[in-house]
Amino acid sequence: MLKSRTFLKKTRAGGVMKIVREHYLRDDIGCGAPGCAACGGAHEGPALEPQPQDPASSLCPRPHYLLPDTNVLLHQIVSAWRPETWASVASSLRLPGSLETYVEQEQGENANDRNDRAIRVAAKWYNEHLKNISAENQLQVIFITNDRKNKEKAVEEGIPAFTCEEYVKSLTANPELIDRLACLSDERNEIESGKVIFSEHLPLSKLQQGIKSGTYLQGTFRASRENYLEATVWIHGDTEENKEIIIQGLKHLNRAVHEDIVAVELFPKSQWVAPSSVVLHDEGLNEDDVEKEEEREQMLKTAVSEKMLKPTGRVVGIIKRNWRPYCGMLSKSGIKESRRHLFTPADKRIPRIRIETRQASTLEGRRIIVAIDGWPRNSRYPNGHFVKNLGDVGEKETETEVLLLEHDVPHQPFSQAVLSFLPKMPWSITEKDMKNREDLRHLCVCSVDPPGCTDIDDALHCRELENGNLEVGVHIADVSHFIRPGNALDQESARRGTTVYLCEKRIDMVPELLSSNLCSLRSNVDRLAFSCIWEMNRNAEILKTRFTKSVINSKALTLSSPEVRFHMDSETHDPIDLQTKELRETNSMVEEFMLLANISVAKRIHEEFSEHALLRKHPAPPPSNYEILVKAAKSKNLEIKTDTAKSLADSLDRAESPAFPYLNTLLRILTTRCMMQAVYFCSGMDNDFHHYGLASPIYTHFTSPIRRYADIIVHRLLAVAIGADCTYPELTDKHKLADICKNLNFRHKMAQYAQRASVAFHTQLFFKSKGIVSEEAYILFVRKNAIVVLIPKYGLEGTVFFEEKDKPKPGLTYDDEIPSLKVEDTVFHIFDKVKVKIMLDSSNLQHQKIRMSLVEPQ
Repeated sequence: MLKSRTFLKKTRAGGVMKIVREHYLRDDIGCGAPGCAACGGAHEGPALEPQPQDPASSLCPRPHYLLPDTNVLLHQIVSAWRPETWASVASSLRLPGSLETYVEQEQGENANDRNDRAIRVAAKWYNEHLKNISAENQLQVIFITNDRKNKEKAVEEGIPAFTCEEYVKSLTANPELIDRLACLSDERNEIESGKVIFSEHLPLSKLQQGIKSGTYLQGTFRASRENYLEATVWIHGDTEENKEIIIQGLKHLNRAVHEDIVAVELFPKSQWVAPSSVVLHDEGLNEDDVEKEEEREQMLKTAVSEKMLKPTGRVVGIIKRNWRPYCGMLSKSGIKESRRHLFTPADKRIPRIRIETRQASTLEGRRIIVAIDGWPRNSRYPNGHFVKNLGDVGEKETETEVLLLEHDVPHQPFSQAVLSFLPKMPWSITEKDMKNREDLRHLCVCSVDPPGCTDIDDALHCRELENGNLEVGVHIADVSHFIRPGNALDQESARRGTTVYLCEKRIDMVPELLSSNLCSLRSNVDRLAFSCIWEMNRNAEILKTRFTKSVINSKALTLSSPEVRFHMDSETHDPIDLQTKELRETNSMVEEFMLLANISVAKRIHEEFSEHALLRKHPAPPPSNYEILVKAAKSKNLEIKTDTAKSLADSLDRAESPAFPYLNTLLRILTTRCMMQAVYFCSGMDNDFHHYGLASPIYTHFTSPIRRYADIIVHRLLAVAIGADCTYPELTDKHKLADICKNLNFRHKMAQYAQRASVAFHTQLFFKSKGIVSEEAYILFVRKNAIVVLIPKYGLEGTVFFEEKDKPKPGLTYDDEIPSLKVEDTVFHIFDKVKVKIMLDSSNLQHQKIRMSLVEPQ
């Protein structure tokens, strides 16, 4: 024992408690080097390589291990080295808490200096210790630090020490690693002009004071996909006022990047603006040409009615950066032999990034990953460094990898630790499995699914009772029986949150043995289920509801119309036909009963766990969201009422035009765009449970546990409520449940975006083979300089621009009230029928896109 401290503490009851704090140092931590006689078998866990396989270094010709300091580990290790290049130093080198390497903080020494000294002591100890193991091989530990003072002290103490840059440049056989070095500071990478573009970010202490006093507001920065000079900051907290603040103009955006947590200064109402209707994409102008940016900013300003103005402000500081590695392409510099190039991210909400690379010719035309290092005040774009080459642009494997990475979809194969918790095969239902479970194999239970469906979550039964009533049951795969709380399988399922369905690939939330076999309610095999069973009268009024774990043996009904968007060529897997989804009555029947089961389960778990139920809500949209819908309907002499969900549904049902049958579909599409996002939440952390879209006072997800982790939690809650399973601490911790909900909401949103991106890519492949196609379309939105159209045949949406590069600008008059756009002598209104030409524009490899141009009216 190193030392002990004893002190007395008074308890709430008035008593006195003696507390002893003892500090021990371990003497059983081995060095991690195989064959070390001094340490014997003390080291457990990861071991160092017997002979380090690092690339040959001109600075360190002897075999060596690397010991990085904390900052190098945080900022450089991921980007600059392939994982296999590092010896297992971070996890295996002797920690400065063991007997010989413990360092106590000295008087007047700050924590950072103490940590630096501790790492130097560990490095010195290792170099002495390794001499005893292998005198002939002369193994060394090289200390890597970017801290100048720390390096100087290490050299004084006889420790071989280099900066990250020095060491990487010494690896002559791997010159490409130099490109992966992160920029050390903004100051070292200032552009030569030195002209200040942005105002200085306020320090965190001032931001926190300002937020506390109400001078500044804290929120999440959301960049616009359509306009790179505009963003929205969603303010944190419960305040309804100024929930959403518009930021317009390069200087007011002030180097914030999408998803950063920022501090915002709210302007007085006299300086408020309306959201811009202009579509503006960054054309990669000259970095010094900020005046041209200011010219483009003038396009954002327009005369609008006062009610269109929104709270407006500017970013004054960054509270937390949420940078991540970004996928995209290199925009090679036009200057010969230049090492400085711009990187264009695939996500249009992310600014271009300035990087230095010697591999520009190799990386051109390929998808690469780049990380941001910093953003100086005098640079139009942030600085970054090259991380990884993903492959050729346009290749299906590469583009699928890009969209999965860009949407943060976990897609690595399941680890052995996860797979170890799967049931051993062959598996069968045992007597233990039947405990607290009803045998319903005598019932005629059916699943209704499209062809090729392997992850079958649900099945139904209906039978007449002796009293003349009907018994209807919804039977859901009992996934929670196989995934037990807290193990590696459960943790991985929770992390993934949802199965992601791409056009020709499925990223499972749970391993295939469960998703396509043991949990899938396949035809004519016994399966474990969780059943929700109602007794109803002939008017479908519910008389009784009960829940039970069960065993079923279902039959399969296959739908004749598959739920797919593309028909794939069976050999090449390229899309050969494109179609919109048909909704059959059978789909509708299944959907109705699934909704009913979800509502019934929500009521039951909330009765039992009023503070800990995982529920799903759909907030009512603010009235302003419906303005575009009301105006569009009014232009066709129709009235849409939006005061309640029911009045909205009723007015949509009435909004028919015999001369224009497709109008009702367009109105419903527009209505969907007005809606808020449905979210998961913990009942103890919210008061508003209402699901607006379903007009239900309470709702949850119970019916798809194979593909949604939320349903697994709901199954566990319901099982405890009916006495079919036992609880565990995390299940009744509302804060932990709220954290789970936060992750699930993020994963579901990202899965949705990934699916859309997959459809967009396969749409491009389809039109690449089709060539130029002309089709009828309807106008969904009018913008200041464009119209957004929907092509019913393909369910495809796109933008028709009226301003083209190097062509005379047409006269454009935009009317927000009607809404309409006059182009020369032709006026376009929402829902007008037009004819457009569709083609794949491959002129920009980074953003290949479907380009649409007007055919009729001319």
